[in-house]
Amino acid sequence: MNDFLPPWAPRDGLRITGVRPIVTAPDVTLVVVRVDTSEPGLYGLGCATFTQRFEAVAAAVEHLSELVVGRHPGDIEDITRMVHLSGYWRNGPVLNNALSGLDMALWDILGKRLGVPVYELLGGRVRGAVPLYLHASGASVDETIAHAWALMDEGYRYIRLQTGGPGLGTYGAPGTRGGYPRAPYPDGWDVHRYLAVTPELFARAREELGAEVSLLHDVHSRLTPKQAIALCRSLEPYRLFFVEDPVAPEHYDRLPEVREASPVPIAAGEQLGSVAESARLVTRGGVDLLRLHVSAIGGLTPARKLTALCELTGTQTAWHGPADVSPIGLAANLALDMTTPAFGIQEGHVYPDVVHEVFPGTPRPRDGYIEPPHTPGWGIDIDEALAAKHPPKKYGHERWATRVRRPDGAIEAP
Repeated sequence: MNDFLPPWAPRDGLRITGVRPIVTAPDVTLVVVRVDTSEPGLYGLGCATFTQRFEAVAAAVEHLSELVVGRHPGDIEDITRMVHLSGYWRNGPVLNNALSGLDMALWDILGKRLGVPVYELLGGRVRGAVPLYLHASGASVDETIAHAWALMDEGYRYIRLQTGGPGLGTYGAPGTRGGYPRAPYPDGWDVHRYLAVTPELFARAREELGAEVSLLHDVHSRLTPKQAIALCRSLEPYRLFFVEDPVAPEHYDRLPEVREASPVPIAAGEQLGSVAESARLVTRGGVDLLRLHVSAIGGLTPARKLTALCELTGTQTAWHGPADVSPIGLAANLALDMTTPAFGIQEGHVYPDVVHEVFPGTPRPRDGYIEPPHTPGWGIDIDEALAAKHPPKKYGHERWATRVRRPDGAIEAP
């Protein structure tokens, strides 16, 4: 007898027969979960990418497989709730990514069984395509603005600006070694310089790029609440679309006061690994745009509930979508984007050709917009033989993060 079966009889004979992780690094390290069923050729794929701890996620996926083999794949709500609660200690990016891979794969199977894309399972589209923002960066303000012009020429009208500076700790743009030669740590990152030069970047950008482009900026969690307020007020003349992650998640209880004092919309949440904490960001007035790494909170099932909460509170969504979101995770983001009036903006990433080869069906942006695949399920597959030719890489992020320090040598949030 399988102790993990529910107290009801499935309506048909379809069963989950296997759950396994697939780890590949055609660009950065990605984790995908494959769920097989008793129907030949019917399987689902889900995103479980936690690049920095991929081995732990893969082990968690292998553990939870015993809980769901033999279950009917249509019982998505019960399966995901059971997996979430059965570990007793809950949440965190490792367990939630493993759960996300399973959850998204079950939605993929459901779409394939019904012959429709996942977005139709969520109520169908409310827009024709999803606008994206991309990242413009450079070692100097001139280089950043030149990059932004190039993106505008490609049709993008939402652009995040980041400029490098002294030290190795600059985020989203190249840094320079030896920026503070007389300091204990010459390669340090200085918050006071950052607060001084960032408004200058946006003053130049607004003057040269014009009024029609929407400008964004990512602080990457490095400011105190007071510093965050000062930065946002200094950026008011340049009409930013949002400022992202102005304070660390440890200080999210202070985000309501930052948001209340800020003339610039606040986006935050990508480092959260809890649905309840994500909901509190919305209900307690901490964000204008909820910005989550969907696989880190457990997948599509909890994300669609948080999306409904955003609809009811006037909050918008801005899902995390860089290189370390797999094409399956991108498809989940787009399914949410296409089906809610709470949509704000979608972070974009232009995958290299090798990712499209490993993940056939991966959508490509065009003229600043992107559409999800319109084929059943996610509409994206994985070539496992080709994926195996791109083994995972460890410590790529850590090699940078451990060197993000202030000039006095103190470790800084990466």
